[in-house]
Amino acid sequence: MSRIRNITLSLFTIFVLTNYGVNDANSNDPKKSDANYKAQPVPKNWQDAQSKRRQLIDNYIKSQKEEYDWFNKYAFSEDDGTPYIILKLLREVAPELWGGKSNFLDVVGLFRDTREPGYPIARGVGISAFNRADLLEKKIDYASFTCAACHMGRVRDEKGNFSYLDGGINSEFNVALFRVKAYQTLQKIYAGEKKTEQKITRVVTAFKDALQKAHNADEQFFYQAYKDDKVDLNAAYEKHQIKIFQENARQLVANFITKIEKDYEALSVLQKRNYKTIPKQFLAGFPGMVDATGVSTSAAYVRVEGFFTKWLAKAILPDHPGITDFMPVWEQDKRKVKWDETKTKFHNGGGQWNGNIPIPIYRNIAAQLSLGLKNTDIKVAASSVKLLAKLPAPIYPFEVDLTLAKKGEALFQENCVACHRAHNGKVYSNIGVNMDRAKVVSDTIRDVGKKQLKSVCNDQTVVKLYGGDVKPCAEFEGVSLADKEDLIMPLASEHQGYNATPLGGIWAQAPYLHSGSVPTMFHLLVPNQRPLQFFKSRLEYDQEKLGFAWKLPMNETENQSKGYFYDTTLTPTLSNKGHDQDIVEGDKLYKLNWSDDIAGAKALIEYLKTF
Repeated sequence: MSRIRNITLSLFTIFVLTNYGVNDANSNDPKKSDANYKAQPVPKNWQDAQSKRRQLIDNYIKSQKEEYDWFNKYAFSEDDGTPYIILKLLREVAPELWGGKSNFLDVVGLFRDTREPGYPIARGVGISAFNRADLLEKKIDYASFTCAACHMGRVRDEKGNFSYLDGGINSEFNVALFRVKAYQTLQKIYAGEKKTEQKITRVVTAFKDALQKAHNADEQFFYQAYKDDKVDLNAAYEKHQIKIFQENARQLVANFITKIEKDYEALSVLQKRNYKTIPKQFLAGFPGMVDATGVSTSAAYVRVEGFFTKWLAKAILPDHPGITDFMPVWEQDKRKVKWDETKTKFHNGGGQWNGNIPIPIYRNIAAQLSLGLKNTDIKVAASSVKLLAKLPAPIYPFEVDLTLAKKGEALFQENCVACHRAHNGKVYSNIGVNMDRAKVVSDTIRDVGKKQLKSVCNDQTVVKLYGGDVKPCAEFEGVSLADKEDLIMPLASEHQGYNATPLGGIWAQAPYLHSGSVPTMFHLLVPNQRPLQFFKSRLEYDQEKLGFAWKLPMNETENQSKGYFYDTTLTPTLSNKGHDQDIVEGDKLYKLNWSDDIAGAKALIEYLKTF
């Protein structure tokens, strides 16, 4: 039984998108006066407001530099993931599958951050060298995706320049496509070989040959002599890492092959279980989206052995497709749960999609566990809690009609603020959106999940952080978490719906609804004009309708270079229905459908630009 229990526990890994927050039946009582919740005022001078917010963000990130680095470039594990040398060689062994020489990961939506031009790989990839205290240890460097892979986005202005959205949505990142391309890279090298040992030999030879050629052409090929205040990844360090790789190549490659083949098998399992009608689209991936729970549980499922254990594992795979857009993670303090008066349970707060991991440290640990890594570095999760609590939302970079925005402020106060306010933990099930995502975390997954999270970090877990020992899971808001395992994840029945989040930086969160199926705020407010198909993940901006450029490209060239075709009719999970009918609670009507008041919708849009 202990083996079965351990296998069952290993099946749970939940990504950051699996939310946090709780259902609070009293958090939005319609009998309470909406006057208790105040809409934020329209700025008196827009240029001044833009300047102040940008300065606020710059100052905040400077004050949290170490935490910001952990968020951006520290690996999730010091001794697991993809060997960094192998990752960098993917393009060298299969150039037809990967992107350009300057950034081969652009094909999966990871970009170079021009604010740090010397970083040796795309933003969103962490290197375990940063995590280690001693770079002379005989340890190979591993790479893994960082928090920034999903949670740093971009917007392009009228002049073609990029602004970066720290803590925002990387709408370009295609998690599934990375796994598919890595699998295809191996298939190319195998060249039809079926025997395991011979496959390993072919891959070792291919990567060693590519390494020799790349390093002969550029002795700084892998690290580009990157240096910051923590590490110096110079030519000597590069040679040190190459030597370690050469000495351990066969085992490193064998582990890499196992990981990639299992990850691909997991995608296939999930596709056959919950995405039967869209196999090609699912395996091609949806940039800016992920089925976090499905990917996590299916990845665990394919790693267990034997008929009985696989049958047991299959019992906790989600019954519903749960693909959703990534979410912004700024201003987390406005979404934080609060203790009730007895300090024994939570109320209020919440914030992401349907709210099922209320404590921030556990939400962040869950993000790391989603990659299936062993010995997860808890310092990443703890640092992100500190960084994201008060990280300001980005300011709208274009012009605003403040007179019209003032009219929108009054409409927002009347119809929107009661739900879209800080610390509203209510889970809404009456707004007509597809409920698939809200049903994926069953009580079984919840039971496994809370035990798995506690096994990684409990009230006695100690880590070294910023020079001292801390217990990141010992308490929450001054209250001990000892013997409070049930608070790690609430019952599934408490999140059968979706949260209404605060709207800081709402302009940068398009497209809207949890499935990203409504391209602009105009289409959200005027549902009878919602398109069934549009182009998603474009970086240009539609200032009139408030959302990223969404219209179908005029020619095939644009099709290949700007976003991707998104069809909300492919499957009910991607439906663009919801948030399209007025709601009556008590004697109060909340207007959600503005189709009969376009002027009002435009005023609301102008006001929302100021968030």
